[in-house]
Amino acid sequence: MSSKGWPVGPGWRVMLTDVGLVPADVVRRAALPDDLFARPTLLASAEYFRLWDCIERLGGPTIGLRLGAKVSAESFDAPLFAALCSRALDEAVGRVATYKRLIAPATLHVDIGRRGTALELEWLDTTEAPPAALIDGELAFFVQLARLGTRARVCPVEVRTPRVVAPREAYVEHFGVAATEGPRPRVVFRPEDATLPFLTANAKMWDIFEPELRRRLSELDEAASCTDRVRAALLELLPAGAVSMDAVARKLGASARTLQRRLKDEDVTFQDVLDRTREDLARHYLRTSRMSGAEISFLLGFEDPNSFFRAFHKWTGRTPDQVRAEPAA
Repeated sequence: MSSKGWPVGPGWRVMLTDVGLVPADVVRRAALPDDLFARPTLLASAEYFRLWDCIERLGGPTIGLRLGAKVSAESFDAPLFAALCSRALDEAVGRVATYKRLIAPATLHVDIGRRGTALELEWLDTTEAPPAALIDGELAFFVQLARLGTRARVCPVEVRTPRVVAPREAYVEHFGVAATEGPRPRVVFRPEDATLPFLTANAKMWDIFEPELRRRLSELDEAASCTDRVRAALLELLPAGAVSMDAVARKLGASARTLQRRLKDEDVTFQDVLDRTREDLARHYLRTSRMSGAEISFLLGFEDPNSFFRAFHKWTGRTPDQVRAEPAA
């Protein structure tokens, strides 16, 4: 599987049927191949999001939550099934974060602290906002993972989503807490829940899964273009203000000279990739959040808001406020 696509496969037929949808109807309405769920397949973001749009139209505003609750071992891809072999949720989400790129073009940020374990999702493709049902399904999955592993009704203490679409009571019923709006999908678990032993823990099974997962991740890194790898590194480094080629080179385990040469071979410069990544992220934040220009400037690694405003005008010929006021495409 590649981070350049979204995987679907036979497990989807099980989940869709379990929530009362007819897989053939979903595929037909999304204008996708009739045999889409017959074998593992990768979809481009536009196709995958169109699939989820159709699922949401057919299943209603709570469909993402319902699908997340139906996730089971029989519908898991190997990286997700392997997570159940972990000793506890903290270890499981760490493994999911490591291998997330094998199952979706997204990064999972995990922050384990004294107050709890916080998970945040960041999409690698920021050109189009993911459907609300997809976001709900991703958040619901992590709660379901905790419940499958512990066989207990684990409830997070915080759930945030860029768009709250389901009725408030639906979120409360599923998560045990109301969802609030935030710039990124986020779920936080109590420390005692994140360390509750998984009854599904199986070290021997993990030893079987891990070499194959590492091999697939290595193949993914080798197949990815240098531009893609630099962009992925920047998505993680920008909020910390690390925008130099040296910082990215260290992240990728290469010298700055080697990185520059590889980018030149792809007919692009580091500044080109940095500017495009910043512009895409800025447009995403302006479309999907209420963050101020100063807040967006910080997340993009600019030294001050004025530098961001000048750069944004150079990229687009418009101001951030003008872009934010544009109607959604």
